[in-house]
Amino acid sequence: MLSVLIRPIGNTDSGDGSGAMREHLKGFDRVFDAEDMQILGAAFDSAWEAVRASGVRYPEDKVKLVRAILAKHIIAAAKDGERDHSRLRDGALLALAQSNQLRTS
Repeated sequence: MLSVLIRPIGNTDSGDGSGAMREHLKGFDRVFDAEDMQILGAAFDSAWEAVRASGVRYPEDKVKLVRAILAKHIIAAAKDGERDHSRLRDGALLALAQSNQLRTS
């Protein structure tokens, strides 16, 4: 499993971050079936929990961007056919690690 050491601060969507995934999945109900949507949501929740459980703290203005990076990667991978929860989660965390968002200031 990929470990990313980041922890958000500020408004976190009641703590679970799934609002970001719902926001990004709007309109994709024609692309993904209900089972796919559940897998994508669970992968996002898992990735977000890894972010929350880590040590790096983000300023409030970056939290939404971090969640968007996770959600967009999961959606893109799913559009390419990926449905494995772990690979979706780990790929999203890797995408975040490779982004410039690892810097907290």
